[in-house]
Amino acid sequence: MNAVLKYASLVKFAHTVFAMPFAMVGFVYGLRYAPLHNPRWPYIVLVQVILCMVFARNAAMGFNRWADHRIDAENPRTAGREIPAGKIPARHALWFVAVNALLFVATAATINRLAAILSPVALSVILVYSYCKRFTPLAHLVLGLSLGIAPVGAYIAVTGRIALEPCILSLLVMTWCGGFDIIYALQDAAFDRERGLHSIPARFSARTALALSCGLHAVSVAALLWFASCCPGSAWFWTGAGIFTGLLVLEHLLVTPSRQRNIGIAFGTLNGLASLTLAAGIIVDLLK
Repeated sequence: MNAVLKYASLVKFAHTVFAMPFAMVGFVYGLRYAPLHNPRWPYIVLVQVILCMVFARNAAMGFNRWADHRIDAENPRTAGREIPAGKIPARHALWFVAVNALLFVATAATINRLAAILSPVALSVILVYSYCKRFTPLAHLVLGLSLGIAPVGAYIAVTGRIALEPCILSLLVMTWCGGFDIIYALQDAAFDRERGLHSIPARFSARTALALSCGLHAVSVAALLWFASCCPGSAWFWTGAGIFTGLLVLEHLLVTPSRQRNIGIAFGTLNGLASLTLAAGIIVDLLK
């Protein structure tokens, strides 16, 4: 049990709320508007989707910790993470990644042909993010894309095809996550500049970084309004959408260039609530 908990600490399960709820939205949207590609009971497909999400999350987080462990050791904020602190050997973390990556691809192969074909592509995206800070300040958007794959993947699991609607959700998730990751990266702006790492806060001023984050979140809200035209649009949808938008506004009120002590609350608490309330509102709207 201790070994399981030790490796589970690599994953940050609390951050699962950023992608898993939108995978569930993609799944439910597929059930409502498209015939089930696989005639098996939909709950079996749901289990397959959840397993793919878990394995992909494990692989992505484990690889990120492995790829960054030397950088993390030099950063006071991250020096206590599992690998630099010596709690987990780097090679063991890499085995953890390999096993979960194989389980992800194997599980996707049991869903349908398109899921099997695209699973290595999705895996490549979620793994390459870990190296993006070495060469581009757009790493925030790559992270957003890696999370934005979730609703498209779940929709493919149900329908066996790609459609515009889950791609709109992907745009929403990509810009929302990219925006809040810029805010999170403010903590390491000085360290990143010193080490030659790339991020929006390291490249620009805090004021410019927050303005770009706000712009990305404006795109998220626009994508949400676009997606609203694809849904029944009951009070449940608009309640979730209103809370989501309000929490994004609050996030930008809490974190300013001169007041960054609330980054933890803005990043974790507010975005977790935003994800859960929006997804719940959309799912209830679709099921009514």
